[in-house]
Amino acid sequence: MSSQESLAAVEQAMTPHEPGPAAEQAWPGAEALSPNGDFLRQAERDSGVGIGACYGCKKCSNGCPLTFAMDLHPFQVVRLAQLGQVERLSRCRTIWVCSSCQTCLTRCPNQVDLPRFMDWLKERVAKGGGSVEQARTLLFHRLFLDEVKARGRVFEGSLMTRYLLKTGGAFGPEAMANARLGLAMFKRGRLKLLPAGIKQRRWLKDLFKA
Repeated sequence: MSSQESLAAVEQAMTPHEPGPAAEQAWPGAEALSPNGDFLRQAERDSGVGIGACYGCKKCSNGCPLTFAMDLHPFQVVRLAQLGQVERLSRCRTIWVCSSCQTCLTRCPNQVDLPRFMDWLKERVAKGGGSVEQARTLLFHRLFLDEVKARGRVFEGSLMTRYLLKTGGAFGPEAMANARLGLAMFKRGRLKLLPAGIKQRRWLKDLFKA
């Protein structure tokens, strides 16, 4: 190939082309995002978390032990919040999978309290009355808080009994498996038969009212 032919080939390769069918198929279901900063300002004000400080280093996602069960990685949740993608966040599974283990906060160089922000998102979705991706997780949260509200402490026997009755029935396979586990814990002194509570609960009632 002559030098002129080589130069022509390089110029042709560098000339921009319209995307063809193959390029369009490379991103199936892709949609353009319309950023909205209003949600970011509201989220930071109401949650108390400076999510605008996140610059996408992905240390939160690299250290998270539950990304295998998430549809969005933690850093993607923050990024969508920064862009104001409220609907996408409301229907994601990640906020309900998060266990608030604090690993992401520990690794974050800007100390973005992602577990606290996840909790705020869950409260927002629950108060909105829309469908929840992980309905059983929301049920467990509510039953857990009912236990705290009733006696100031969680009684595992009551919590799991109510949860299993509302999900799989008293004699379902999940209930029977948990019954065997509960018996083993009781034999080892890890499970009480009777609930215990705190003495003064007035402040707790006021907290729930607020």
